[in-house]
Amino acid sequence: MQSSTAGWGSGLLGVIIFSGSLPATRMAVDGFDPFFLTSARAVIAGLLGAALLWLLRQKRPTSSDLGSMMIVAIGVVVGFPLLTAIALQHVTSAHSVIFIGLLPLSTAIFGVIRGGERPKPAFWIFSVTGSLLVAGFAFSQGSAGSLKGDLFMTAAIIVCGLGYAEGASLSRRLGGWQVISWALVLSLPIMLVMAAATLPVTWQNISVPAWMGLGYVSLFSMMIGFVFWYRGLALGGIAGVGQLQLLQPFFGLFLSAMLLSETVDLSMIAVAVLVVGCVAGAKRFV
Repeated sequence: MQSSTAGWGSGLLGVIIFSGSLPATRMAVDGFDPFFLTSARAVIAGLLGAALLWLLRQKRPTSSDLGSMMIVAIGVVVGFPLLTAIALQHVTSAHSVIFIGLLPLSTAIFGVIRGGERPKPAFWIFSVTGSLLVAGFAFSQGSAGSLKGDLFMTAAIIVCGLGYAEGASLSRRLGGWQVISWALVLSLPIMLVMAAATLPVTWQNISVPAWMGLGYVSLFSMMIGFVFWYRGLALGGIAGVGQLQLLQPFFGLFLSAMLLSETVDLSMIAVAVLVVGCVAGAKRFV
């Protein structure tokens, strides 16, 4: 019970940190190309991860872990950041944040496929209901979206759910911060080449908010958030703790309103209340 409670607490902290990712990415793409942004954040976090692994003398993953580590890298180091950065060139941060409500279902499905978890049937009722509430709300805000942006966001949710589930399984053996650090190190050579190939022609016109966005997604979204998130998934269960992501859109909407002056209306708050109920139900029946 104590382990489960610690897992949910750690997972919630990770969700709060991740809630700033899309607003920060939206700020950053105003100054940086999506490919440079994706590679730069991975390089910064990767160098930090490599330093931590070296200073704390962490053992290298075994050869049997490399396949899973590559899935983590493809899902959360490259896939999700790149796909969301491209999507945010077509949709607002507030619109894209709503799609995060589909991430718990994606994570739970891959938790069953890759992690061997078997939640109770009632869990799936609450999970699907919460996802449908969030997805329905997203598509009701049609004026703020575009088909291209929505497709990129949907693809991002799929690869991210896979990366979360795979990383959580590895975290049970290697530790949360070690998994994301090794995934970043594994990606580092390719990300260095991509960053060099997509360097901005000039740095003079890049705004302070764009730099702040790059800093946030590099340190918090790409590294610090995963320390708490993977620990939470490993301790509390992939499918169960993953439902906390249903709350992430509403933390993100608040940040979008505060930082980007995007509209957050009463309907968003109403959906948020219903989603909280679904999270509570999923936690009970996981």
